Amino acid sequence: MEFLVRLETQLPATMSPAERNALLERESAQGRELRRDGVIKAIWRLPGRLANVGIWTVDGAEALHSALASLPAWPWMTVTVTTLAAHPLMSDETQQSSPGARPPAEVPQKSACRILPGQSACCDSR
Repeated sequence: MEFLVRLETQLPATMSPAERNALLERESAQGRELRRDGVIKAIWRLPGRLANVGIWTVDGAEALHSALASLPAWPWMTVTVTTLAAHPLMSDETQQSSPGARPPAEVPQKSACRILPGQSACCDSR
């Protein structure tokens, strides 16, 4: 399944610069691992803040939650998740060459949820 994932991180003002830098280094390393593993298919920074938006590909909501929770900055993140489905305008050739794409008849219902700091799961995983 493909998900549109928006992450925004609000680190505590009391976090020292050294703690912040170490945390962000660990965050970057884990992000690279998720990218190598094919979980993060694409990612874009949102300029001016500690935020990004990306396409994440996993087997389902539980796997997405596990991947998100593996991020070191997870406790300070607000996450918005939207399930993605193939668009009917996609041609047969595009669907065949796009991993995870489905014909319109198999398109799941679109859902969105927001995971706030301190919340343990996305509404899709309940």
